[in-house]
Amino acid sequence: MTSSPVLDPTIADLLKRDDHGLVAAVVQQHDTREVLMVGWMDEEALRRTLSEGRVTFWSRSRQEYWRKGDTSGHVQWVKGVRLDCDGDALLVLVDQEGAACHTGDRTCFDARVLPAVVGDGQ
Repeated sequence: MTSSPVLDPTIADLLKRDDHGLVAAVVQQHDTREVLMVGWMDEEALRRTLSEGRVTFWSRSRQEYWRKGDTSGHVQWVKGVRLDCDGDALLVLVDQEGAACHTGDRTCFDARVLPAVVGDGQ
């Protein structure tokens, strides 16, 4: 895939962004289907992710782009990207190197397990 300075308009037209121009991006390990983290992407972050083979997010707290792994070494290699049926969420399939969470946990969902009634599925 050749890199373009803007996101393909046919892809951009499918996105339903929040009031800040962002779309939620759920990151999942491609082979185990383990949910690793959730980040936010605007059109530029998605363009970079689709064209560079590494996951890029928009940091809402720092107000800047960050490519996962540039400072931590915990790189996310893109294996696929899917858009949900409503166009308001992305599923980014990756090969995760090291921890996905900034706390050092494998996933951002390891530490805080909430009590929940478990249904029987019948």
